[in-house]
Amino acid sequence: MFRQGDVLVVPITREELPPDLMPAPRDRRNRMVLALGEATGHAHVVTGERVAMLCPPDDPGKLYLLIEGYGRLVHEEHGPISLAAGAYRVVRQREYFPGAIRPVAD
Repeated sequence: MFRQGDVLVVPITREELPPDLMPAPRDRRNRMVLALGEATGHAHVVTGERVAMLCPPDDPGKLYLLIEGYGRLVHEEHGPISLAAGAYRVVRQREYFPGAIRPVAD
């Protein structure tokens, strides 16, 4: 399990990947962004060789990673994290705000 700021990357088995995943949308710079900082504009980005960011067709906010080569999770304010080949589920940290539960603003 790896944490970088408000992003948690949890190793799972390939069998735990939902069967109907599709490539997740990339940002305007063609980056695989796991979370974008609303306050700073910084981003948690996955890079590497043979890395796929995937999501269910009806929920592009629910992210999975499939790394067949090697991967790195990078962010402007945090040290990089190496990700070994395998499957991962991406979890965004949430916070309670009176009347709502929302993603943590970076």
